Amino acid sequence: MLDLVLACVIGVLCGVVTGLIPGIHVNTAGAFVFSASPLLLYSYSPEVLAVFLLSMSISHALLEFVPSMYLGVPEEGTVLSVMPGHHLLLQGRGKEALRLVSLGGFGAMIVTIILLPLFMVGLPFVYGLLKPYIWIILSVTVIYMLIRLSRDWTSFIWSCILFLFSGIMGWVALNSPLSASVSLLCLFSGLFGVSTLLHSLSQKSVLPPQHQDYHLEIDGGIFRGIFAGGIAGSILGFLPGMGPAQGSLLAQELSGSSDRGSEREGFLVAMSGVNASDALFSLIAIYLIGNPRSGIAVYVNQILQGLDFNHLLIMIFAAITSVSISLVLCIKLGDWFSHFIEKINYEKLSWLVIVFMSFLVVLFAVMENANLFFVIVTYITSVSLGLLPHYLDINKSNLMGVLIIPAIVIYTGII
Repeated sequence: MLDLVLACVIGVLCGVVTGLIPGIHVNTAGAFVFSASPLLLYSYSPEVLAVFLLSMSISHALLEFVPSMYLGVPEEGTVLSVMPGHHLLLQGRGKEALRLVSLGGFGAMIVTIILLPLFMVGLPFVYGLLKPYIWIILSVTVIYMLIRLSRDWTSFIWSCILFLFSGIMGWVALNSPLSASVSLLCLFSGLFGVSTLLHSLSQKSVLPPQHQDYHLEIDGGIFRGIFAGGIAGSILGFLPGMGPAQGSLLAQELSGSSDRGSEREGFLVAMSGVNASDALFSLIAIYLIGNPRSGIAVYVNQILQGLDFNHLLIMIFAAITSVSISLVLCIKLGDWFSHFIEKINYEKLSWLVIVFMSFLVVLFAVMENANLFFVIVTYITSVSLGLLPHYLDINKSNLMGVLIIPAIVIYTGII
């Protein structure tokens, strides 16, 4: 039992590192552990490694909001086009935003665990019924997303174009000789990381002083956000190709919140809840429907050689422990980050992060003996495509076509 607790704590600490350093995806860190698992299993049980991986993914899901909020902050004129955490940050309410994120992740995890008996009874039947039509569900979700996130016909057309182009790029990259980890690192670093920072630099963004005092009021909107995040994250856990962007949209509809106006707080809670509950439920899906729904879940499934009921109980214990520790660390480290970032040059920090993320792309490509020219072309294309939503004033969630279109193609059986 003690070894499982230690694995949980160490996993949380590793998730803090991967979450706070932009460009390092938790699946990449998990790939290192999985690659070393033949050696590690001589000294540790499969359950220890599984608990470590799950704890790391849950901690990462919460802590990644810290650099997401404090890096790539837009100017006030473009605040409506980015996530609500940035808006609170520009109001000097960074500490409040971090507490909303922590509360959302913790609450949604508890909701997911409480609802687990219902999922155990109904989900296998529902999944078996819907499996032949998953591509239709994905397609309908995409159409609704494109309409919902568009202001007018012009933005709708551009959204469709970007969704299609990102999907084509995702299909080409994921079906190339590159490994999935290098492909995803190139795609997501370019589409959502470096492109956001470059646009922020072009807008001469500045970080305002953060209020030392904060007012966190837990009302009905917050509770709705928690429940919506838990339910939406669970749904993502068994639907392939759906990412946090689509989960956030689903959570927004379930909670009645909005990423604009006075309902940003509830939306932010729901969004963090989606990340946290998805980290757990994508692994629970192994037990319920026999299919892992995330990179970490794939590694855990391979290490455990399947998930039985005893494993499920261990995973639930690890999830509750890790999300509780992560809640405290997210608040404490976020407060420290708030003080720290005010004392440094934001422009220099942004360039440092861009160089670091680009270095990671090249480093992982070299380590896997990948075609460096193809990697660089993919990376530059991703950055270029990621810049377009900023200048066209459309939502970057449309770029999630990079994963959804390949999933739709696979499930239609066309290829």
